[in-house]
This record gives sequence, C-alpha cells and structure tokens, in this order.
Amino acid sequence: MELKNKRIIVTGGSDGIGRHICLKLAAAGTRLAILGRDADRLAAVEAECVAAGASEAIGIACDIQNPDAISGAVEQVTAAFGGLDILINNAGIWHKTGPLDEIPPQLLQATVQTNLTGLMQITQAAIPALRANDEGIILNVVSKSGVVAQAGQSVYTATKYGVRGFTEVLKADEENTGVRVGGVYQSGTNTGMFSKAGEDVPNHIFTEPDDLADVVVFVLSRPPKLWIHDIRIEL
Repeated sequence: MELKNKRIIVTGGSDGIGRHICLKLAAAGTRLAILGRDADRLAAVEAECVAAGASEAIGIACDIQNPDAISGAVEQVTAAFGGLDILINNAGIWHKTGPLDEIPPQLLQATVQTNLTGLMQITQAAIPALRANDEGIILNVVSKSGVVAQAGQSVYTATKYGVRGFTEVLKADEENTGVRVGGVYQSGTNTGMFSKAGEDVPNHIFTEPDDLADVVVFVLSRPPKLWIHDIRIEL
C-alpha cells in the first residue's frame, strides 16, 4: 500500500509504541487520527506528527474502555477524513505480575476492556469504512503474550490470546472484502507501561519502540499480494 495521504487511526497513540508508530507514519505523509486518554499528550504528539510531515494530524481524546467514546471517535475521524484506510489497534494496559487472586477486580475488568473488548468494539465501528475502499488494513499490535503463556500474567495473557484469536477469525471473515488483517506479536518493549503498573522491569533488555514502529510501517507498506499477516518479534 502507498501510505501517502492514507487515513489512519492509531489507538493508544499519545505515548509509548503508539507515539513512535504515529511519528513514522507522519514521515510517510499520512493523515493521522491519534487516539488516547491524555489531552496534553495528544496535543504534543499531534504537533510532532505535523512537524514530521503528516498531511494532517488530529488528536482525539478517547477512553477505549468507553463504548460511546469509541463510536464517537470513529464517526469523528470518518467525517473529518472522508473515510478510513487503516486501523492500528495499539492501545493496551498491563497488570503487575502475580497470582490471579492478587489482581484487583477493577484492574481485571480494566485490562479486559482495554486490551480485548475495546479493541473489538473499535474494529466493529471502523470496519464498514474500511470495507468501502479498494483496500483497507486492520493491524493489531498484540504482544508475545498472545502466543506464549508466562507465569503471573493470567489476565493480561487471556486478553492477548483473545486478540490473537479475534485477529485470525477476522482475517478469514474479511478474506474477500479487500480488508487485510494482521497481528504483531512483539516481546517486551522499552516503554513506560511496566512502571505505570508499579512493576520494576529492566526495560533496557527489551525491543526499542522506534524499531518496532519501523516494522509496523514496513508491514503496512507491502502490496496486497505480499501481505504479511503475522509478525513475531523477539530479541
């Protein structure tokens, strides 16, 4: 796909991996809708994207845990851009590792809603606009935890296995619609996600978000006949 002027939603775009993806896509001259919860961060990334070369960039405050906010954000993007070409589902939260009975119920619910339910809901809202094009893309930034079960990650891993299954079925469902579906299964990435959850993890051993963003842009820019639907990244 030629990325210049393509209309793209990036969830969780105001920080971490999402911010780096937005900046790389901006350099390709895309039209970006950056979704996140923090208005100040959104404004900062929006300005960075314009400076980096985006044809257009708009920050939209959207809590992926709120179904009404999700549908409203998609409507706002399609109205502003006149459609949608690419949806990148990147938003996610982490829960501190430990036994299931030590995970607070509120955190369990928030993890499921953010990582799985919200992802499905925004995809459901966006897919009619994606199907309206000759080609569209849904790319889910999942995690290695969608492939490998690791101790202490019960709820987080459940959500990521769910996203993996959702991705695979969606790929089959959209096979004849022109919408390509793919998943990125990355190892731990050097962002603030772990520290936000109160976990002291040596981030320096992990993948750099800028490198991961390069991979995402490479995948998106492949022609349909060379579509890479499953990427696994480990150090």
